[in-house]
Amino acid sequence: MLDKLPLPIVLAPMASGATTPPLVAAVCEAGGLGSLGCAMHEPEAMDRDVAEIRRLTSRPFAVNLFVLPELETPDPAAVAAVWEILRPIRAKLGLDAGAPPPTKFGQSFAAQFERLVALAPPIASFTFGIITRAQMEALHGAGCFVIGTATSVAEALAWQELGADAVCAQGSEAGGHRGTFLHPYGEAMNGTMALVPQVVDALRIPVLAAGGIMDGRGIVAALALGATAAQLGTVFLRATECGITRTWKDALGRAKDGDTRVSRIYTGRPARGLDTGLRRLLEPYADTLPTYPVQLGLTAEIRAAAAKAGNAEYISAWAGQAVALSREESAAAIMARLVEGMRAAHDRLVMPR
Repeated sequence: MLDKLPLPIVLAPMASGATTPPLVAAVCEAGGLGSLGCAMHEPEAMDRDVAEIRRLTSRPFAVNLFVLPELETPDPAAVAAVWEILRPIRAKLGLDAGAPPPTKFGQSFAAQFERLVALAPPIASFTFGIITRAQMEALHGAGCFVIGTATSVAEALAWQELGADAVCAQGSEAGGHRGTFLHPYGEAMNGTMALVPQVVDALRIPVLAAGGIMDGRGIVAALALGATAAQLGTVFLRATECGITRTWKDALGRAKDGDTRVSRIYTGRPARGLDTGLRRLLEPYADTLPTYPVQLGLTAEIRAAAAKAGNAEYISAWAGQAVALSREESAAAIMARLVEGMRAAHDRLVMPR
């Protein structure tokens, strides 16, 4: 499947409304693989967006989910403690500081997975964890090509043993959530250049390279390391078709190298994004915050209100380490620029005598 793509370029399955059907379809139509991030989707929204992608393109596309345990009632004391810390920030943004904390956190992975199998996209990909053997069999039975995310060789081997058709090796430079599931995340912060060749050598199945790849040079480097294709996310965040907020896009446009951090304060799970005032305020409490998706729900109104007000200090602006290379243009223009960069990088390659 991956080796039959016209171009070895995969749109990362970014959630939070980033990978809209028009963006996914535009990447597919340009010869890459578009991916729809459905981690935040209700099953009905999955139906709607997949139908729209199929209307816009006849090419293969991917649908991604976060692998999560079934939702449990969070510790009320932990929720109350964080809510008290957040009250002054809520007041500053004009939110009701006296409001009670939310009671619903995240989506049901079981319901999302059931709908994924019913929709039977050409490719299904997963982040955060690893699915069961029965779930893998259900996807293969529906005709899906399955890609698992790994941040270490051990995680990549676990996906291969389960029967995955390919693995995405996510380097530490990648924007958004870390896909780590077998280790404490700090023990799986391998850079892309170090991780990809080790995963390629350990596996029999194709490998995608992800993390810090922003142009044609990076794609050629990934292929030289043995990857079948490169997965890019941050380069598409400022695409015309991308669904993130204006506040987020503008913040990306101002970013410089060194402006990203990995933190769990926004959602309860480590993720890389632009450094913000919200991170600096909450980082002292990082080790005691609730896990994903509880912390995600507790900060949701703050992040939404800040984005609406144009205040980038209180949003979660996911971005990879090479964010300063991003441009605001259409997805088709981005794809054309990536291809041109690949050709130029290839032409510059000269074997030493």
